[in-house]
Amino acid sequence: MKVRTRSSAIIGTICLVASLALTTASADQPAAPRQAAAKVALKNVATAQNPTAGAAGPGGTVWIAERPGTVRVLDDQGLGEPVLDISAETTTDGERGLLGIAFDKEFAHFYISFTNLEGTSTVDEFAMRDGKIQPDTRRTVLTQTQPYSNHNGGDIKFGPDGYLYIALGDGGAGGDPHGNGQNLDTLLGKLLRIDPSGGEPYAIPPDNPFVDDPNAKDEIWAYGLRNPWRFSFDADTGDLLIGDVGQNDWEEIDWAPGNSKGGENYGWSQMEGTHPFRGGTEPANHVPPVHEYDRTNLGCSVTGGYVYRGNAIPDLKGQYVFSDYCDGTVRSLQMENGKVTGVNDLGVNGGEVISFVQGGSGELYVLAIGGSVSRIDPA
Repeated sequence: MKVRTRSSAIIGTICLVASLALTTASADQPAAPRQAAAKVALKNVATAQNPTAGAAGPGGTVWIAERPGTVRVLDDQGLGEPVLDISAETTTDGERGLLGIAFDKEFAHFYISFTNLEGTSTVDEFAMRDGKIQPDTRRTVLTQTQPYSNHNGGDIKFGPDGYLYIALGDGGAGGDPHGNGQNLDTLLGKLLRIDPSGGEPYAIPPDNPFVDDPNAKDEIWAYGLRNPWRFSFDADTGDLLIGDVGQNDWEEIDWAPGNSKGGENYGWSQMEGTHPFRGGTEPANHVPPVHEYDRTNLGCSVTGGYVYRGNAIPDLKGQYVFSDYCDGTVRSLQMENGKVTGVNDLGVNGGEVISFVQGGSGELYVLAIGGSVSRIDPA
């Protein structure tokens, strides 16, 4: 799932142990000025079984994925009974399980991202009718075999362009032993972009950056990623932000503008953040992270979030909210034109933060692997 190898210390399963206090260390702007942070609070709204991901659903609901293979709907009454159960089709060994869910813009289709019993990354589609999953319409959209049980990635999102983006890690183990991050002939270590409704099982958008390259996979949108556990699009600008889990020393947040044509190389495994990895050479087309932090304190595995576009906390608007699995402190980046201008500690701790969810109104929820589902509210 999302944990890194610090002696690969913290992984056996995603249910590891930790939750404390991270460093807001340096990015490419090592001394970003600290500005007054928004005043927020975490309000626990539900308890789930190892929640891993979520998505804004029809009718103002929020759908929550649980790692063992169930999906439940959060509304004003809390979490309901599972509306989908694939627990017989997945496993929670290593970093496997149900890892991502997404709806298309019309809520006409629901997508799940999981590892099957063989460990293969799988994206399946269901048709929706009257806000309900239609089980008999299920079909498999994309699969990718995984050489190891970690670094599966697994996040899925529809972009502003209506295409489905899929994050896949480098295949696992440690140090990218197969060189997948920089290899354009594999889907591993990549962010993919496909059109699931345009073909069977999917179509390739004609403006994908490598469609005319015989040595590259047409599905690739961006590459050089280690374990892009969580990514998102800014609901206002379309900017892409990726939390890419580091190896030994550096956690990073990558960025691309909403008008990007794709093809960004985020550097792994030649680079870890802005630093050569094990004597690596920085690629000429390397796109450095907008923010990185080291492991001086207790951070170990970045959990990417969202640019806040809700209305409940005006002082937080436009800031990118994120956390770290081992530290749990919720933080935000103030940004202008792809540059970090401020790093804020929001003064709340979500525990072992595994994911964020953006509701339909733009408000944000924090998921902790231990079970808590919390909303970020004004203090």
